[in-house]
Amino acid sequence: MNKIKVLHIIKSLGRGGAEMLLPETLKLHDHQRYEFHYIYFLPWKNQLEDVIKDAGGFVTCFPAKNNIQLMMQWKKVQQYIKQHEIVLVHCHLPWAGFLGRLVHRNTGIPLVYTEHNKQERYHNITFRLNKWTFNSQNKAIAVSADVSESIQKNIKPQIPVKVILNGVNTVAFQRNIEDGIAVRKQWNLPEKAIVIGTIAVFRFQKRLLEWMEVMAGICAENDQVFGIIVGDGPLKQEIVDKRKALGLEKKILMPGLETDVKPWLSTMDIYMMSSVFEGLPIALLEAMSMSCAIVTTDAGGIKEVIRNGEDGLMVPADDWKLLGSELTKLIKDEPKRLELALNARQRVQSSFSLDKMVKELEETYLEMLE
Repeated sequence: MNKIKVLHIIKSLGRGGAEMLLPETLKLHDHQRYEFHYIYFLPWKNQLEDVIKDAGGFVTCFPAKNNIQLMMQWKKVQQYIKQHEIVLVHCHLPWAGFLGRLVHRNTGIPLVYTEHNKQERYHNITFRLNKWTFNSQNKAIAVSADVSESIQKNIKPQIPVKVILNGVNTVAFQRNIEDGIAVRKQWNLPEKAIVIGTIAVFRFQKRLLEWMEVMAGICAENDQVFGIIVGDGPLKQEIVDKRKALGLEKKILMPGLETDVKPWLSTMDIYMMSSVFEGLPIALLEAMSMSCAIVTTDAGGIKEVIRNGEDGLMVPADDWKLLGSELTKLIKDEPKRLELALNARQRVQSSFSLDKMVKELEETYLEMLE
């Protein structure tokens, strides 16, 4: 039986939420039935290339320094599709989507696009291009009901928009106590320390400067509290400077970009998010699967995941300063902290498993090829 050849197109393979889904879903796809190819464009953001190859994917980079150069790669993409007998294209995030829609209009190849963010959060040019070209594809996938509502409100699409919730591999993402102990020893964290952490690309929407401010207040109250921020990004220097200005250099670890975040999540007692907006964050699902207690804003799709007081604690995105009081509750109440951690894992197991997501993706592919 000939395999169904699917091509994923994405701007980069750095460790962002949308990018991380590619190797994770690939591991669970039916490799007897499907063959997956991946094209990306930013060669300096290639952290996941080897991970995808190791999982059985075929990866190609057509180098581009900016979005204009990215769009100029459309002929190479069309040649790749013809040469490798690709039968369906799946694009992620706007600029890969724009290129995919151009290829779709030229060739007629079936195209599905996953929208990971709300339209209101895009730059004006990106927003307008997305609206103008959105119907030049067969189907769109929204990662949350919140994202789907944003598409309906701002674009009023003429094509089907299907919600497929992001998922996490709950078998792979299980808390490992020994890993957590090892990280604490390596970084000289006290055995009894309460560790509050987050994993993020350092962009403005994550509000990591505000995250630091919340931590400054908590650390002033309790000398047994420490923080971890795993990641990298354009605002790194500002965040490093903020840590220094707040006197938190010995209290908050910044290990940088980590492809394997599981040991770090095993170290964290509480996972805190201060985002102003989100789609449906993969890092949150990973933290929940790793039995971290969650304290977060209710930005975007987060409120579709967390049931406040049951799976985690939420505050309004506009009132991020309230995160401090919620953290204080969990620091003082260990039984509640452990209860929320257990419930968080049960929540993703029941409603946000990667198996469910992969099944729905494959159903979508088959529907499009009928």
